[in-house]
Amino acid sequence: MSGNAAVFVSTPAQAHFYKNIIKELKNRGNKVHILAREYGETLEILESEGFDYYVFSSPPPGAIKVLKLPEDILRAVRWLKNKNIDVVTGFEIYGAYVSKLISAPYVQFYDSEPDVHNLLRVQYKFMLPFTTVIITPQSFKRDLGKKHVRVNSYKELAYLHPDYFTPDSEIYNKLGLKKGEDYAIIRFNAFDAVHDKGISGFSRELKVKLVREIKKYVPVFVSSEAPIPPEIQDAKLPTKKNEIHDVLYYAKLLVTDTQTMATEAAILGTPTIRSNKFVGSKDMGNFIELQERFGLLFNIPNPEKAIEKAIEIARSESVKKEWCEKREKLLKEKTDITSFMVWFIENFPESMNEFKQNPDVPFIFR
Repeated sequence: MSGNAAVFVSTPAQAHFYKNIIKELKNRGNKVHILAREYGETLEILESEGFDYYVFSSPPPGAIKVLKLPEDILRAVRWLKNKNIDVVTGFEIYGAYVSKLISAPYVQFYDSEPDVHNLLRVQYKFMLPFTTVIITPQSFKRDLGKKHVRVNSYKELAYLHPDYFTPDSEIYNKLGLKKGEDYAIIRFNAFDAVHDKGISGFSRELKVKLVREIKKYVPVFVSSEAPIPPEIQDAKLPTKKNEIHDVLYYAKLLVTDTQTMATEAAILGTPTIRSNKFVGSKDMGNFIELQERFGLLFNIPNPEKAIEKAIEIARSESVKKEWCEKREKLLKEKTDITSFMVWFIENFPESMNEFKQNPDVPFIFR
C-alpha cells in the first residue's frame, strides 16, 4: 500500500476495533480517512480518540436503513472520489460497494456468522462478491472460499489486549466500593436491531429475579439498552459509558443477554454467563470456543438455569483468580489482531500473497 486507507466505522464496537489500528497506521506515516455512521456512541468514541471523520450515514431506525443504503454509498463515494484511496477496510456492506465504485480493494474484518440469522445470510450473499478479502476469527465455522483469511484472535482483542488496555482501579471509588471488593455486573440488550428479530433474552420478571438473587451475595450493577424495571432501578450502573471495560475487568461476574460484551468480559478474565436465543446449535464459533476451549464463558439458553449458575459463581470463593489463569492461557494462544491488521492493510496485496504461501504468518503477531 502506498499509504492511503479508507476506514468505515459503523458501530461503537467497530470504533473500538479500529481505533488502535488507525493510530498505528498513522504513526507509520499512512493517511487514514475515516467514514463514520452516526449510530450509538460511535462518534463519541472517535472524538474521544481525537480522530477527524466524515459522517456518511445518519440512519433511521429499523428496516428503513436498507432504503437509505444507496444514498449513503453515493455520499461516501463522493467524499472519497479524489483521495486516491489504495485500500478500503470495514465490517459491513458499505465498504464493499464503495470500494468497487472507487476501484479500490476491500479488506473486510467480520465475525458475525451467516448461519445464526437469515438476515446475515442475505447480507453475506450481497456483500461477498464485492469483497476482496474477508478476515475472520479462526473459530469462524463456515469456509468462505479463496477470499477467506482466518486469524486466531477475536475482534475484542484489538482494544482489550494488555498491550492496548490498562484497567483503572479508580473504578471502585466510582462504584462506591472498597478496592478489591467483589461485585457483579448485569447487562441487558434492547433487541431492537433488525437482525434481532425473533431473538430475546431475560424477561422483565427474570431481570428482577436475577438482580435480587445476586444481591444476596455481592453488590450488583445493571447496564441496559432497554429501560430498567423500576424494582431494580436503584442498581443502575453509575459510571460513564467509556468506563465499562474497567467495570468488566474488576467484576467478579457478568451475566448478560448481549453478544459483544460477553466476549469482552470473558477475555478480560471475568466469569461470564450469556443467555439469549442465539445460544444453541447454530451459535457463533467464538462463543463456543470461549466456553469449550478456555472455560471463560457459559452459554446457557435457559434463563432460569443461567440465574442458577450466576448464584453459584456469586457464592464461590477465589473464582476470579481461576479465571485470570484461564485468561493467560488465551492470551498466549491468540494473535495480536491490531498488529496483524496494520501489517495486512499496509502491505496489501503482498500481504495476501504471503498469507497464501504461508498461512502461519499470523502467529508472528503474538
